[in-house]
Amino acid sequence: MGILSRYIALTWLRLLALCLGSFLAVYLVLDMMDKIPRFLRAGGAAADILRYFVYKLPEMVGQTASFSILMATLLTFGLLSRNSEIIAMRSCGISLPRISLPMLGLGLAASLLLLVNAEMIVPGSYERMSQVERVSIKKQGMNAVFKRNNIWFRSDDMILQALLFNPETRALKGVVIWTLDSSMNPVSRIDAVSAEYRAGRWTLINPVVKDFSSGRGFVMRTPPAMELALNLKVDDLRVLDNNADNMSYRKLKEYADSLHKGGFQAYRYLTMMHIKLSAPFAAFVMVILGIPFALRSSRSGGVALGIGASIGIGFAYFVVNAVLLSYGRSGVLPPIVAAWGANFLFVLSGVWLAMTVRN
Repeated sequence: MGILSRYIALTWLRLLALCLGSFLAVYLVLDMMDKIPRFLRAGGAAADILRYFVYKLPEMVGQTASFSILMATLLTFGLLSRNSEIIAMRSCGISLPRISLPMLGLGLAASLLLLVNAEMIVPGSYERMSQVERVSIKKQGMNAVFKRNNIWFRSDDMILQALLFNPETRALKGVVIWTLDSSMNPVSRIDAVSAEYRAGRWTLINPVVKDFSSGRGFVMRTPPAMELALNLKVDDLRVLDNNADNMSYRKLKEYADSLHKGGFQAYRYLTMMHIKLSAPFAAFVMVILGIPFALRSSRSGGVALGIGASIGIGFAYFVVNAVLLSYGRSGVLPPIVAAWGANFLFVLSGVWLAMTVRN
């Protein structure tokens, strides 16, 4: 790396550290103002509250990094323009793409690091953060995130309905299971007091089996217990709506596949699954969009315009991305289009702006 590239890269990194640190500080203060009073009322100790916010830092970094990178890019060019350094570089025959190359490389590296953070660090830190909040601070049980009543599940030719799930004993209560043929006609019905999850299989306790396959009424039998080949795991009973954003790509894919096999639409989780890959690359998109926009700024308004443009571009990206994701979760758009659509549109905008910048 040449002297010029190192100078531009270090300037960008210093501004990125300043922007990211500022946004993290604001995020942390606002979150503390909201949560600390509630944690204290619940009887949480200071050490547990501190651990909660330490475990939340990877999630905060993932949420603030893209906007910080955009602002760092605009401020870097703003400072270089205000100090006439862009003019000096151009006078020496250095092209605008050459000036931009260090920031593009760092932006791509930042996106890859954010991808690693989202896939490998955030899920584990979120689990520990949730455990601290539920167990250490709020004195709740470990299984507070399971769906507990009115459970429906379809597996191949079987439909299960349960009144209650007890996560402590890993048992379903009030179980009714229908077996259907290819024409959706009932073949059998099983009513059981409970179903217990043992060694990876469900065991029905005191089931009443009614077989309708004879065509004349039904044949009933009441074994004390019977195993059930049901493609339902205990983890499938977790309520993912509140924490799916912090699940890994692999976990979301497994859950979406499980829903699909059960006959349910999984647009929401398929969209979230693709977001796990697209969201980190928003940082690289911000660099692509920020460079030509910053080059249009004047010398006198470089820094001020950089801050204002960061807010405007960041807000526009947030709105467009939110609209596309809502369409993806509802099934109006394919999940992959909804997740990557905003990145694609803003990259095109950045390329168009770059083509209109005068050399």
